[in-house]
Amino acid sequence: MDRSDVINLIGVNRTQDEYGVWRPTQTSTQVFCQVDSITQQEFYDAGRNGLNPSFKFTMFFGDYHDEPIVEYNGNQYSVYRTYYRRDDLVELYVQRKGGTNKSDVSA
Repeated sequence: MDRSDVINLIGVNRTQDEYGVWRPTQTSTQVFCQVDSITQQEFYDAGRNGLNPSFKFTMFFGDYHDEPIVEYNGNQYSVYRTYYRRDDLVELYVQRKGGTNKSDVSA
């Protein structure tokens, strides 16, 4: 498997500021992965559930810690499904949707 593509896994945490207001903060981790197109069956099944799948990213399962956002080629995608394989890999299925664009997510 060719894992030569680089993506950023973005986690969103909440921290409390000096006034007691909870603010979102992001953490970003760069990982190597394989990028694939979505299969026709995945596109059909996800579409029936109101999703709009974009890519499948395959990476070592130890690199993924339930981050909800993936950044790839300057665009942000939300993870809608994960699949842990038996060969120590995890597949992330992502979609482009409102609220995951750079201008929409507070840093």
